[in-house]
Amino acid sequence: MISSALAAFMLFGASSCNNGNTAKTATVEKAKTENKAAGLPNYRYVDLDTILSKYNLAKDYNEEMLRMQTNMESAYKRHQSKLQSFANTVQNKMQNNGYLSEASYKQDEQTMANMQNEAQKNMATLQSNLEQASMQAQKTVNDSIEAFIKEYNKTRGYDAILFKAATLYINPALDITNEVVEGLNARYNKVKK
Repeated sequence: MISSALAAFMLFGASSCNNGNTAKTATVEKAKTENKAAGLPNYRYVDLDTILSKYNLAKDYNEEMLRMQTNMESAYKRHQSKLQSFANTVQNKMQNNGYLSEASYKQDEQTMANMQNEAQKNMATLQSNLEQASMQAQKTVNDSIEAFIKEYNKTRGYDAILFKAATLYINPALDITNEVVEGLNARYNKVKK
């Protein structure tokens, strides 16, 4: 759900993941010390795909988008069924000489055209609503992640937090994804509908 444009820039913030892994902590601290001594920046990274799959806000929006998609598909099937049923009725009338005049046939043709137009308008509206909701959900999730990382980094002091996907190689000891997910989920309060 998060745009590739968001993945193209660095987010500043977050913290190292300790998880009781002393070897990892020692490696991170060693790299931190060596980087400071060499005048190099202090970086960490997050795996955005993992964040999106584990962050409850993103999961809730994903479920909502799936519901909207399912509703749209159901509406499409209802329209198709209704149109097919009416077309069958017209066909039966034609085969059984049910039309007493050209005008009554033309009226059914017009009814069919109106039904098709209404179905197209309804589907276009549903599609537009889905796209708008998806963009708003994406923006909300993006803003939430960015705001959290900025706030979180105030106590960590990292020079930058990178997206793992934007790098060719990065030391796994610098991964803070799980800690970021925990922090995001800890502050997330699901809104009841």
